[in-house]
Amino acid sequence: MKFIVSSSTLLKHLQQISGVISANTVLPILEDFLFEIEDKKLSLVSTDLETVMRVEMDVESKANGKICIPARILLDSLKNISDQPLTFNIDKNFTVEITSDNGKYKVMGENPDNFPKAPAADDANSFTITSSALLNGINKTLFAVSNDDLRPAMTGVYFELSKNALQFVATDAHRLVRYKRTDADATKTDNFIVPKKPLSLLKNTLPDNDDKLTVSYNSNHFFVTHQSTRLSCRLIDARFPDYKVVIPTDNPYKLTVNKNDFQSALRRVSIFSNKSTNQVVLTISGSELQLAAQDIDFSFEGNERMSCQYDGEDLQIAFNAKFLIELLNASNSEEVVIELSTPNKAGIIKPSEKIEEEELLMLVMPLMLNS
Repeated sequence: MKFIVSSSTLLKHLQQISGVISANTVLPILEDFLFEIEDKKLSLVSTDLETVMRVEMDVESKANGKICIPARILLDSLKNISDQPLTFNIDKNFTVEITSDNGKYKVMGENPDNFPKAPAADDANSFTITSSALLNGINKTLFAVSNDDLRPAMTGVYFELSKNALQFVATDAHRLVRYKRTDADATKTDNFIVPKKPLSLLKNTLPDNDDKLTVSYNSNHFFVTHQSTRLSCRLIDARFPDYKVVIPTDNPYKLTVNKNDFQSALRRVSIFSNKSTNQVVLTISGSELQLAAQDIDFSFEGNERMSCQYDGEDLQIAFNAKFLIELLNASNSEEVVIELSTPNKAGIIKPSEKIEEEELLMLVMPLMLNS
């Protein structure tokens, strides 16, 4: 088997799929890329048994064939080769010889028959969505996913399909994000949980444009196809908590603040907060919002005042500043509305301006006030 390929194009495609490969693999073959040539098309595949990513590119080749090549040494060598055509020669003993303009490199490949098979999209349901819509759904929810393996249902993003709408929901029990798209072409009511890792890979791969994506799923797997790239992953087999019951329906007090000013103030004041809780106390009265943080152990203290619009009774409530900053990042509007009621009830954050075809609701649990 022999083929000729551009070094920079090959490196770009391999870097795109290299994120799938885990640092601690259970099988040595999982440290390899699978190269598969069919009709002058080279398919590059990586897997960690849970997630599979495949990308196709054109090559010069006269024969079909496949080979597994160790990922680390291949990536390291390609990063140090200037843009030029490379010739790959593979013999029947899986020895890979790479020839460049002024060098020759040899690496031992592995039998491609031992590479795990990608899951088939049997009995799959599918819907279409634009690349930017899926990207927005991932960006606005992924940060709120839990890292607690004891609660597997929360370690992914919950996709909730209904007629002509798609909701992305993520929670770690301290905060919750629900992002709704009304431009997804979902034809039936359904739901499933997609793990964090494949969504992070998609976040780094998908373009922020109006390309139409085909998204498919069956009882066990999730598939996304964009042009020559395809990702599949195993779904989380768990029941997502009933998130609707934690969203308060009667938060009568409304605080409107400039998002960037509020975020900057939180960043400054939280430097002086307790590092385990990141607690910042918000005191709201009239058109003034006061932010206060302290770390009693080190006698640190920070206070700031800023103007706001507030409709409600005077209130003092504490939140984790780190969570608030991350939630505010998810909003694209200049101002945000924070709906509140009592110091021990969740606050709801919404963008002040509604964007057509999308709806964002964020919830954050308060911290107990230091008496």
